[in-house]
Amino acid sequence: MKVYMEQDILQENDNQADENRDLFGGTLVINIIGSPGCGKTTLLEKTIEALKDEFRLAVIEGDIYTTRDAERIGKYNVPTVQVNTAGGCHLSAEITSQAASDFDLSDIDILIIENVGNLVCPAEFDLGEDCKVAVLSVVEGDDKPAKYPLLFSEAGVVLITKTDLLPYTNFDMESAKKDIRGLNADAPIYEMDVLHEKGLEQWLDWLREQCKAKSISKTF
Repeated sequence: MKVYMEQDILQENDNQADENRDLFGGTLVINIIGSPGCGKTTLLEKTIEALKDEFRLAVIEGDIYTTRDAERIGKYNVPTVQVNTAGGCHLSAEITSQAASDFDLSDIDILIIENVGNLVCPAEFDLGEDCKVAVLSVVEGDDKPAKYPLLFSEAGVVLITKTDLLPYTNFDMESAKKDIRGLNADAPIYEMDVLHEKGLEQWLDWLREQCKAKSISKTF
């Protein structure tokens, strides 16, 4: 009988993630992580709509079941692959590699991965991405960064979404930001009402800066 320990599984994943970094090459890879319903797919839709004439985009959609999110993204005519984990709470480096093989990465500037809705497991698995994006909606509560610290400590940027609902919650913005800052002093924190495109431009500018840092220029 062969026994797999969690440490072994994570090491195998890290090894594959390193291979993925070589595979991705000059493509900027963003891994969006957040709870179900925090607005990840709406953020992705607005991002594609704003940048599709500026950069060549592709999407990997991670979900436990259904193709609904990929169908939403499909109307923007960007290359999209749906990954269903059939119960798994995160994407792995291996499945990301398999999904990415459906793309011609030399023809893609930004590959956006929408991970399975979860604040815990996706943060533990390196996919070979350039940056993790932490998405926290105000309806989840301001205590989530302190309760689920790994994601917020590793994120390259933190998006606090659904700010239009602040009057209907007890979310303490300053407390949330203080906890995030205690975990991660460097990541910018953007307050956003994605649905109404408030605060969206600062996120788009951040993405443009990441492309610039990776020497990706406007393509058409």
